Amino acid sequence: MKPSTWSPRATTALRRGAAVTAALLVALSAAGVPATAAEGPSREEVYRELGVTEQPVDYVILVDTSGSMKAKGRYDTVRSTLRTFLDGLNRSDHVALVTFDDRPEARYIGSAGDPAAIVARLPKKPDANGGTDIGAALDQALRELERDDAASVASVVMLTDGKHQPPRRTAYPKSSGPPWKTLRKRADALAERTELAGYALPLASGASGADRLGDVIDNTVVLRPGSIQDLGRYLQRAGDSTRARSAAKLLASDKGKGVTASWKRADVRDVTDGSATASITFRSSTTHVPLTVSDTRVSAVSAPVDVSGVPRRLTLKPGESRTYSVRLEGKPGGGGPFRHTEEASATLRVSGQVSSPWQKALAPDVDLKVLAAVATTGDPLSVRAEIGSALLLPAILLVLAVALVLGALRWRSVNRPALTGVLTAAPVFANAILPERIPLTGRWVTFRPHGGGHGTVHGRRRRTAQGPMVDLMIRYVPDDGTGRPDRVVCAPGARAVVGGLSFTHRLDSPTAGPSLAGVRPESPR
Repeated sequence: MKPSTWSPRATTALRRGAAVTAALLVALSAAGVPATAAEGPSREEVYRELGVTEQPVDYVILVDTSGSMKAKGRYDTVRSTLRTFLDGLNRSDHVALVTFDDRPEARYIGSAGDPAAIVARLPKKPDANGGTDIGAALDQALRELERDDAASVASVVMLTDGKHQPPRRTAYPKSSGPPWKTLRKRADALAERTELAGYALPLASGASGADRLGDVIDNTVVLRPGSIQDLGRYLQRAGDSTRARSAAKLLASDKGKGVTASWKRADVRDVTDGSATASITFRSSTTHVPLTVSDTRVSAVSAPVDVSGVPRRLTLKPGESRTYSVRLEGKPGGGGPFRHTEEASATLRVSGQVSSPWQKALAPDVDLKVLAAVATTGDPLSVRAEIGSALLLPAILLVLAVALVLGALRWRSVNRPALTGVLTAAPVFANAILPERIPLTGRWVTFRPHGGGHGTVHGRRRRTAQGPMVDLMIRYVPDDGTGRPDRVVCAPGARAVVGGLSFTHRLDSPTAGPSLAGVRPESPR
């Protein structure tokens, strides 16, 4: 990969950006708004929260000590500036300080805890007659990072002012070829298990040797200070980039994670009164990154209820669960006016934008890549309501009962009116025989004539021009009769014949004639 370059023009733009940022911070302070509240946590605060300072990093610092480094005070600037760079490292970091000219030499290997002692290991001045064997220096750097106890994040920082000009007896006589390919393979193997990056700082124009670092380590940034006085700032930038990579490695496990929401308990909620309460739990699945859900809106799918009670903005710590009590308003709809139970399944839906308050502080070096939407999990919530009037069905049944009673009374009044008077019965062809009397009382009368047979009498009301009248419905079966009884209708005060008997209705109560044996009134049928 072609190494990237930070130019002096970019430096000027950065300075202007820093000035604008400072002006904004002053304006916010004047307005009474804390900068941390407006901008979120700073990168240093994020690093402290992550414990980046506790994560060890390997630094291999390659310092050119060839004769050309004496020009324009370059070597003295490196010595003084390197101390500032080392001051920014953590005690847990591992530093290998290697100088190179005709050959590389390890000046210090150990903890970064004592910057003064590390810088003191540098030679007082460069080798006036020394060459520049960059290949051998890179070989030494890779051997240092290939040790068993190497950190998971490593940086190679190379400071040189010349080209690759090795002595005659070197494994890297040219700037390319098989030895350099071997170095590249070793660096690629390291990069598979280590966050490896290179930072090359050419200290003079035409110092193409710095580009050789990019030939070996794929992830290399070539920093081009405008002058040797810019060295300190560029070294600091290399250190900041390494810390960002350390943070990115810690945060890699949170990529693709986000916020989930679910009903706390998916049991039945009764909304007969128009509302009920439920609980929604929001969970963060991250290990390190805090998450914020903005413009939060909660609704229920497949159930006609509104959900309220979740704040529009909420922030969750890594791995935190937070439960909110919400109100369900509405009720399941259904047809029919009768009292019945309606149920529906309320599937949770949550909309909102998921982000992290750390995103701005870590960008662009670290892309958190959290899920932007809230995912819903768990079973739907069951909502139930009693729909319709509880009094309607009993009222209808009561009306039907009253109608049936009135109908029965009406039927009884028409088909079973109270009987009055006397009915006489005599054989049609036996004039000498006195007629037998059948007293008409009640609504149904049975009789047995002395001549044999049996019969019944009941009334039926009918309307006439003179007013309502009651006809007598006479049924009689002689002893020798078979099948259904003979029937005849006898008008009030009239005479009718059936089954060989002549029946005469009298409204008065004559005393002549015997009563029919077995005559008795019965309840209406």
